[in-house]
Amino acid sequence: MRPIYAVATRNVAGALAALVVGGPIAHRAPGDPVVVSARLWEWKVELSASTVPAGTVTFTVTNAGTIPHAFEIEGHGMEKETDEIQPGSSATFTLTLKLGTYEVYCPVGEGSHKKLGMETHLKVAGAQSSGAPGYGGSEMSESHETAEKGQSIRVTSGGPVIQILPGPFPFPDSAAPILQAFGDEREGLESQVKNGPYSNNVAPISGSFAFTAWDKGAVRDSVDGVSEFTTQDGARWKLVLDRVQTKDVPHHPRFGGVILGLYYHGVTHVHTPLVPTINSAVALWAFGHLYKNGTLVTDNAMVHVMLLSRTRRDGDFALACWNCSRNKIEELQLQILPGPGEPKLDAPGGFLFVNWEKSSSRKPAS
Repeated sequence: MRPIYAVATRNVAGALAALVVGGPIAHRAPGDPVVVSARLWEWKVELSASTVPAGTVTFTVTNAGTIPHAFEIEGHGMEKETDEIQPGSSATFTLTLKLGTYEVYCPVGEGSHKKLGMETHLKVAGAQSSGAPGYGGSEMSESHETAEKGQSIRVTSGGPVIQILPGPFPFPDSAAPILQAFGDEREGLESQVKNGPYSNNVAPISGSFAFTAWDKGAVRDSVDGVSEFTTQDGARWKLVLDRVQTKDVPHHPRFGGVILGLYYHGVTHVHTPLVPTINSAVALWAFGHLYKNGTLVTDNAMVHVMLLSRTRRDGDFALACWNCSRNKIEELQLQILPGPGEPKLDAPGGFLFVNWEKSSSRKPAS
């Protein structure tokens, strides 16, 4: 965590009373700082003004979300952030900003909150410049436009292959405090602690998986890949991926599309705590065409894929760590669930969960 500059935390009621919302431009009285209010929640950062005059600026930051967030501003040799702000609380700090465009984002989760959409930009200009009124009037910088052009990754499976079968979660005491934040989902997650898909009940199997994924932002992400494997009961499965899934659900930010380089699960409050904390080269949510023994099962199988830091040890392939984020990224995880409204899959627990333990990735040839 980088040093904090003049940060004070207080409750939301006090924060809202102090907000000064920028109009066409955030103005200041002579000798007074401009006040810009910021609102953070899953997964957005909104500013009350997109443009401010150069000089002293006071930021009043409110966490309107359901999990901890923080506020960071970076640019032109300057980088300052708040401590984590708890839900329903706020913080203020004052900076002197020079002319130029600054990146504003949530730094929580080693950048995972930023990758999930919690970023915007603030333009600092002369006194005659104009900005957008109210919340949400953000500027798109040249660097952001460049990022929107997208990236891609090619993943190839390798090493031992295991099928993960229903069983108890091995770190229930570690996951319990995080489950408190999951609201309506908590009951279902707690049942998975007792008998779910994140267990040490594994069986060696065989199979392969290769895909290319393109991270182009929002609904423009895409994927092309095929997995074939034989499960512990001798059934032959084939999955064809050709479209991403883009629907958001609570606590599962961007449950859809492709995200490269994400730090999440475990203690991060991003996605389920029933996977240890990990780093991923790619996280992918998609719909797929699923076949069993050559017969189509569904065209709408719900699929989650990660190429992640190793969570399982060699030999018995039990989950080996609660925080696995510093391990080598080589574990390829494939989860397949029935499509919305469809019956459970004809497999233990009604799902398919397959890991390749020594997989690799590269940038595909253009």
